[in-house]
Amino acid sequence: MTNEVRARRLTGERALFMSRDLKIFDTIFDDGESPLKESRGIELTNCMFKWKYPLWYCRDIRVTDCQWFEMARAGVWYTDNMEVNRAVIEAPKNFRRCRKLILRDVDMPNAAETLWHCDGVELENVSVKGDYFGMNSQNVTAENLRLVGNYSFDGGKNITVEKSRLLSKDAFWNGENILVRDSFISGEYLGWNGKNLTFENCTIESLQGMCYIENLTMRNCKLLNTTLAFEYSSVEADIVGNVDSVINPTSGTIRADSIGELIIERDKVDPGKTRIILRESKESV
Repeated sequence: MTNEVRARRLTGERALFMSRDLKIFDTIFDDGESPLKESRGIELTNCMFKWKYPLWYCRDIRVTDCQWFEMARAGVWYTDNMEVNRAVIEAPKNFRRCRKLILRDVDMPNAAETLWHCDGVELENVSVKGDYFGMNSQNVTAENLRLVGNYSFDGGKNITVEKSRLLSKDAFWNGENILVRDSFISGEYLGWNGKNLTFENCTIESLQGMCYIENLTMRNCKLLNTTLAFEYSSVEADIVGNVDSVINPTSGTIRADSIGELIIERDKVDPGKTRIILRESKESV
């Protein structure tokens, strides 16, 4: 039998410690750390978290129409099989080392150092503001993600991002098996030191973007105000429009309508390993 808690204000450390199969409605968790630590089978509806560490070492958690206030920092760590729907999460450093995590219709206006070392994450209609979002997380899918913050998804693996907007310097650094579709990205040094990065139908603005990448694929992408691209990267790129400048790709094929400046330094790369095709002039270099 599932127990219920309704319309309470709970204070003190570990207020509902190790709860099991509990439905909680209209309740405020205030002035006390770790209220639901090590709990299982919890459903929270229209609740408020106002203090630190509310959900650590938990399992099978469903959260609907709830709010995390700023002091509910480091709110969800080491928790598996959790679903959050329609939430505002003001607290930073949330979601660490979680597995099987779903976030739908969630706003995170203070998401510094959030979503670290997680495995199996679904993000749908999520808004994020904060640096280092998604660091070292893997098996992530994101649709309609709106992210403002630098160094996003650093060290991430097996990540798919669709129909999203990222204003993020150094996005996808050290990433592996990254697919971005139908999205907009603006930020310097995009994708450095990555492996198997693919961009499809994307619009990108980036100073020195897409450098030091092993196996970079770009299909039907626009590179607006993008300079010094592809340095020391192996590239298969089909670009719509102009690229302001390209420098020292290591191998592959780059197709574009035009390239403002092509820099090939023969003492650093072998020009014969990269083919440049310019559609406007019908030239191949």
